[in-house]
Amino acid sequence: MRKSLLSLAAIFTLVSACIAQSRNDAASQIPVMAWLGIPAEETSVSRYQEMKDAGITHQLTFFPNADALQKALDVAAKVGIRMVVSCPELRTDPQGTARRFKNHPAVEGYHLMDEPPISMFPSLGEWARKIRSVDSTHFCYVNLFPALGDHDTLRFGTNDYRKYIRACATQVPLKFLSFDYYPVLKDGLADSWFLNLEQIADESRKAGMPFWAFALTTNYDDAKVAPQTLASLRVQVYCNLAYGAQGMEYFTYWSATSLNAPSSEDQRGAPITANGKRSVVYDRIKQMSMEIRNLSSVFLGSKVVWVRHTGRGMIPKGTIRLTKLPDAIKVLEGNGAPLLVSLLEKGNEQFLVVVNKDFQHTVPILFLGDSTVMKVLKDGSRVPASDYESAQDLEPGDVVIFAFPNSK
Repeated sequence: MRKSLLSLAAIFTLVSACIAQSRNDAASQIPVMAWLGIPAEETSVSRYQEMKDAGITHQLTFFPNADALQKALDVAAKVGIRMVVSCPELRTDPQGTARRFKNHPAVEGYHLMDEPPISMFPSLGEWARKIRSVDSTHFCYVNLFPALGDHDTLRFGTNDYRKYIRACATQVPLKFLSFDYYPVLKDGLADSWFLNLEQIADESRKAGMPFWAFALTTNYDDAKVAPQTLASLRVQVYCNLAYGAQGMEYFTYWSATSLNAPSSEDQRGAPITANGKRSVVYDRIKQMSMEIRNLSSVFLGSKVVWVRHTGRGMIPKGTIRLTKLPDAIKVLEGNGAPLLVSLLEKGNEQFLVVVNKDFQHTVPILFLGDSTVMKVLKDGSRVPASDYESAQDLEPGDVVIFAFPNSK
């Protein structure tokens, strides 16, 4: 009997350690959220495990009622997926719904509204405060419009995008900002994306809260790349992270044709198609999510010191051309290639993040650093940068990262 008790105690200790490790791992990586995740009628352990196997940590699905949400939360907890609560009862009885779900281990936050106009912020703030009166631990979530330039005033109620962001940050009690922009077109990147990133990153710093951003993982309209390639995913993810994004969102995970998407949007070709089968994009987001997880030690909690751009001719509107490098970096040349170069700071380290904004072509770069510079590999490990040739190829949409001591 004594042996049995000792064995049970050992098992309990091991299980507790595994749970604690799982929580620590989740807290130490960039969140990856599936926007339009698993439909209520597909709730099962196997479906949620499939999602987790793709590297997704969070999901948002619009459930038809609180009971369907409860079932999904119970399943999500078994496999370690965190959920953003969305059901009609959250609107009709916010306090009662928050009271029902606040202690559930799978709950991460509460979804209020997608792309609200500025006129909705006061009522969204009131709604969020009702939820927070019951549950101040979990976040309330609002996703903002992007600034596309066409009919912006009609969409978000002002012609001043910064005013729109500030109004949300000040009127709605949020823990982070979120915005969606799908910049990868068939012939290149949308012109205004980087201006949008400059604005959201700057306003989020001023508000003292991080921001989350999106990567398009499905068909959207005839102008977008379809199906989503690994290069088109990488350019979206790494540019967002280089600007300081602290969470990545995939739109969509499940094909929205089965989820009452607007008829104007063609959202076939998602990682999971309308008939419940995996597309090639599933394997691509799995690879992308693994890279995000492995490089979270670089991006999670880092402060953006500056972001610069290179390229022949004009650089994107609202951005700054690269003219000076950190002292540890002696040479960075792209021969006119369209690069995004970001300097991040975290503790006693700095990171130089170099992204190839061309998602269709490999570009050559020339790099030389001093003896302190390490190259951060895709698995998160580091080797001396001097182990590599100075002349390197940077694949379409890809990133190369260098780490060195903070000179401050």
